[in-house]
Amino acid sequence: MKKLAKIGLVLMSLLLLAGCGKSDNKKEEDKGDKLSLNELNITYVTSPLNVPSIVEKEMGIFEKAMPGVKVNYKEITSGADQTQALASGDVDVLYALGGSSAILAKANGVDLKVLNMYSRAPEAFGLYSKDASLTSPESLRGKKIAGPTGTNLHELLVAYLKQANMSIDDVEYLNMSIPDAAAALESGAIDVAMLGGPAGYKAVKSGKHEVTNGKGLIDAIICVATSEKFYNEHKDVIDKLMEGQKEIADYMANNEKETRDLVMKALSLDEEAYDTMYKMYDFSTEITDKDKEGFERTKNFMLDTKMIDKDIDINSLFIK
Repeated sequence: MKKLAKIGLVLMSLLLLAGCGKSDNKKEEDKGDKLSLNELNITYVTSPLNVPSIVEKEMGIFEKAMPGVKVNYKEITSGADQTQALASGDVDVLYALGGSSAILAKANGVDLKVLNMYSRAPEAFGLYSKDASLTSPESLRGKKIAGPTGTNLHELLVAYLKQANMSIDDVEYLNMSIPDAAAALESGAIDVAMLGGPAGYKAVKSGKHEVTNGKGLIDAIICVATSEKFYNEHKDVIDKLMEGQKEIADYMANNEKETRDLVMKALSLDEEAYDTMYKMYDFSTEITDKDKEGFERTKNFMLDTKMIDKDIDINSLFIK
């Protein structure tokens, strides 16, 4: 009996040790699965029609893809302010950054790397007027034209005028926000407003004339970017971010009605407005050779207009 009791004690001890060993291994596994940071600061920009951002936030996709990481949304709409926030460390990822803003930051020495594409929507940007006789670049000579400097709209105006060997000096250009430009056109203070997204749609619905849009003139590139420092230190988080973006794309493709409802509510759009604008957008995230050519064209536009003084190698924008 004593011998049996000793054997029982030995077996019990082995089982306890095995249990302890299993528990310790589990802790190590948990520790190994933990991501390299607790909070991610990311920009949140909804206009003009940033469907992936709205879907992501409403569905909490990034936080689901990054267990244990709190996602903080920073509503910074200005490209210059976004890249400044990246440079200062206030923001980790720029989710929807204009290509021109990325190039400007890079030319000014900001540590910035493009991770992937966000969207392309040349037709979503246009020039609008009450005057239906404005149908060519030549017809804009001497006209008051207003819109935001350093944007896809600015690039569109320059490209359109260039078709007639004209420059921005051949018109009376006023640097103005999209809402202010729309209001100025309505009041008659300007001849042409440079508008994008819902503002352009509303202009047409209210009887304004579309002089031109960006199709064939600009690439209207929007990208996703971070710093090389953040990428190198938190590659695990970036990998999860990429997984999250794939989930967003899958949700948009497989849940069209739900996606439409989320975006219409967020941007106060009706169904006709959403359907009209959504078809103008390409939300694929892959960086293609055509995208790189688009970045190159935008860089040349910025050099020509003296927005940047220093030429850069476009390939330096991307993670190798």
